[in-house]
Amino acid sequence: MTNELEYHQQLLPLSRAELVDKLRHAMKKKRFDHVLRVEETAIELAKENGVDLELASIAALCHDYAKQRPDQDFIATIKEKHLDPVLLNYGNAIWHGVVGAELVADELGCHDQRILDAVRQHTVGAPYMTKLAQIVYMADYIEPGRDFEGVELARQVTHQSLAKGVALQTKQTLMYLVSTGKPVYPTTLATYNAWVPSNGKED
Repeated sequence: MTNELEYHQQLLPLSRAELVDKLRHAMKKKRFDHVLRVEETAIELAKENGVDLELASIAALCHDYAKQRPDQDFIATIKEKHLDPVLLNYGNAIWHGVVGAELVADELGCHDQRILDAVRQHTVGAPYMTKLAQIVYMADYIEPGRDFEGVELARQVTHQSLAKGVALQTKQTLMYLVSTGKPVYPTTLATYNAWVPSNGKED
């Protein structure tokens, strides 16, 4: 069981139980339950892809740490940390990953760049993503509570090939943004260009 996993690598100054307790108080129950399902899915994908389970657990649990923070927290962090000012043109859907990673570092004491990159990239992807980042990106998308057209295909593809899963999610996300007239964050477009042409064809 996931909840029996013990942290030994000192990737953050918390046990799994302490991290879960902090998350429980940082978000509403529906979001918290989603985070636990993402962790469960991430550990499953980590086992399939030879990725360290502790890294997968921490990154998955932390991915939405900042999701329910007020906008002013993100705006203040963007300014204080001198992050790309283009971020100010977007909102929580982008911020809770890209900016949220800074809050994970500052407030949870996690400074492992592999984990922070996975948190940072789970909302927008990246032209290069480690297997850990790919796992969190996909676990968030296909966890058992997700129910949207195409999710079963995404699950099947991801369990066959992480890279093809990344390509599929990125393609579906971009199509959604375009069809609804929403702005496309530049990194999302770069992710599409990097992943979809080479991995977008289904076998």
